[in-house]
Amino acid sequence: MSQNRTWRHATLGLGGNLGNPPRAMAEALRALDKRPDCKIAAVSRLYRTPPWGKTDQAWFFNACAEVETVLDPEALLDTCLDIERAMKRIRKERWGPRTIDIDLLTFDKVISASEKLELPHPRMTMRGFVLMPLADFAADLCIEGRMVREWLNDADITGIEVADGDADWWRRRT
Repeated sequence: MSQNRTWRHATLGLGGNLGNPPRAMAEALRALDKRPDCKIAAVSRLYRTPPWGKTDQAWFFNACAEVETVLDPEALLDTCLDIERAMKRIRKERWGPRTIDIDLLTFDKVISASEKLELPHPRMTMRGFVLMPLADFAADLCIEGRMVREWLNDADITGIEVADGDADWWRRRT
């Protein structure tokens, strides 16, 4: 665990389209929330979204969450990847079907680019399926000089629908 006990804020994007994605995302959020170095501060509603990038596959479920953490960005990413692996996530093809996907979108006001992690997430401002749930709790979050709500106004949200309007959906899914 980090020696620096300052709690910092990160946002995550979650999604999946194989098996039971809402249950998998709820399980991932609960796994993070149980850790002593992370706590879930906010979760969006649950959305059903058309596939993006590779469109010949099942629709996705997507959500976003705000996490308070004492981990550094790379350690939080590693934690999310560990959760994906524990849930049998297999990475076969880019934008392909998956049981669970957890993306680190933002980490405080950190701007960085390495082989392992780019912050803020490089494609988040172009993806309605990220911006719509993120706007549920972070509409005023500034990304690359614009608020999430402003990015959302310009995003393609065609076909995106609310699958569960209760932000506590992740606590009820088993």
